[in-house]
Amino acid sequence: MTIIGIPFGKQCFKIAGFVLAPMGKSVSIHFDKHPIMNIIWLLLFGWELAIAFLGAGILMFVFIITIPFGVQCFKMVPLALMPFGANVSR
Repeated sequence: MTIIGIPFGKQCFKIAGFVLAPMGKSVSIHFDKHPIMNIIWLLLFGWELAIAFLGAGILMFVFIITIPFGVQCFKMVPLALMPFGANVSR
């Protein structure tokens, strides 16, 4: 809807793509590429997403069969905190 929101929307789609298929992928964070945007994201959205993924990961460790999914939730925490400049690779 706004020009200012376009970069944030792109990062939401990056996170959504990783959430849909996290198995076998890794995340590398490069904070230096966009430090100001990462700080804005962290203050507005990132901490909430990170707490949600962290809580889901802890909850997944309750049952033995869901432990691999809990590990994947923990991999999503850094991407939720600082998605600008982050690379999701296989």
